[in-house]
Amino acid sequence: MDYRVFQHAVAEKSPLYRAVMRAFVEAKARYQVHLRPEDVRTAIGRSLEEPPDEDGLHQALAQLVAWGNLAAEADVSRVVSLEEFYRARYLYQLTREGEAAETALAAYDEALGKRGALQSVALEDIRLRLQSLEDLLEAEHPDPGVAHQVLRDLAERSGELADNAQAFMAGLGRSLEVKRAEREAFVAYKDRLIEYLERFIGDLTTASADIETRLRRIDAHPGLERVLGAVAEREAADELEPAEDDRAAIVARVAARWRGRWEGLRDWFVATGDQPAQAELLRARARHAIPEVLDMARRLNEQRVGLSDRANDFRTLARWFLEADDDGEAHRLWRGAFGLSPARHLAIDRDTLERRAADPVPASTPWPEAPPMAISPRLRATGHYRGKGPPPKMTRRDHERARVAERLAAEHEQARAARDRLATGEWWRLSEAEELERPAFDLLLALLAEALPRQRGDEPVAVTTRDGALRVELEPLAPGTRAAVPTADGVFRGRDHFVRITGTDEELTPVGDADGARGREAP
Repeated sequence: MDYRVFQHAVAEKSPLYRAVMRAFVEAKARYQVHLRPEDVRTAIGRSLEEPPDEDGLHQALAQLVAWGNLAAEADVSRVVSLEEFYRARYLYQLTREGEAAETALAAYDEALGKRGALQSVALEDIRLRLQSLEDLLEAEHPDPGVAHQVLRDLAERSGELADNAQAFMAGLGRSLEVKRAEREAFVAYKDRLIEYLERFIGDLTTASADIETRLRRIDAHPGLERVLGAVAEREAADELEPAEDDRAAIVARVAARWRGRWEGLRDWFVATGDQPAQAELLRARARHAIPEVLDMARRLNEQRVGLSDRANDFRTLARWFLEADDDGEAHRLWRGAFGLSPARHLAIDRDTLERRAADPVPASTPWPEAPPMAISPRLRATGHYRGKGPPPKMTRRDHERARVAERLAAEHEQARAARDRLATGEWWRLSEAEELERPAFDLLLALLAEALPRQRGDEPVAVTTRDGALRVELEPLAPGTRAAVPTADGVFRGRDHFVRITGTDEELTPVGDADGARGREAP
């Protein structure tokens, strides 16, 4: 197949060629088949900033004829003299190949510019069309024209819903990255996007249940095949006088095509076997997009408040390298930033240890002055090195495992004791706390780190830990109050609070009832 008709899209003068071809496509839409060069010049003058001269336009038209996009025929309708008869005048029209190429390019441009959407209206349209189809199935003699229109609307709306949802979810990540470049625009877009997703998820959850029920009823109805056959007969009637045998084959082919469309619509909303329905997958993907947006907003907020930003750290480090006075300072900066040290550890074996024991080398010895070390080429090539001889025998690690188990058990017991000491479910005051051991104090610090960032002014705050094991409630006292909590390592000081720490498996009382549980008022 000859694809030269697409060369005008990538040629050097492609804007001119595309403008000329669009002029012919628009003219054909107005049922104007032939165009003269002056007609083309007038049409492209509205779309090009610098229209070509007469010779340039004639060359462009001739090149499009050579590629097969246009066909030219002699224009003798306005000849009034022999001299004009011998002068080259042409009428141009689209060829079949050129029109197909323009249709393909228009579809390409449309697909690239398509942003997609989650269409709640399409769900309602599908539900209404299914209700109309149910009414047709119950009729004794369903109208083929009405059935054809209903099925065509169903196929179009379901296809639009699937295509737009796919385009929207595929472009969501790109849209977020574009909006992320401007923080204020991202914050505004984030609120609208989350509201949009939540509304569509609610509509999809509500509508898909009703649509699934109707699809199951219609699919099991004995009149469905009769309606599909009637629609196929009506559509096959548009064929140009087919023979009797050909007509039966056409009807069967059209009926199979409509049956496939129906099965595609059914599978979009109804799960089959182990395969979930496409509507369920779309709902899960939309749900997953909400925490993605929130996580991106959290990262932007962390960057705004000055927390660690790796990209910014590397840019700062690069600036420090540029500002270094000499290579020695740059080398010290390199070692300090990346923690590089001499590679004497690359060949540690029994021979090395014995040699170092006999002739120790201080760690401060410069690398050029230290004894040389022989490194196997295999280590550089593969990253692994093994000495000659049989592989080492397997060593039992029972003793080490027992020590690790004892250590883990001791740490677990310490953590349980700290929780039992703090998680009493009763209100207590920080300034009245007794001396805390290290595990209990570490747990208290972790709980305060969970609760204090969420406190707003002097309002009480109640927070459940991330693992869901504990719930901590804080109520600040007067701004001038101070608490000093003695620990094994020193004294922890800060504003005084009433504190209650409770295990989540215990019954909790509301924060508003705290005064009765404390038995005292804040000073």
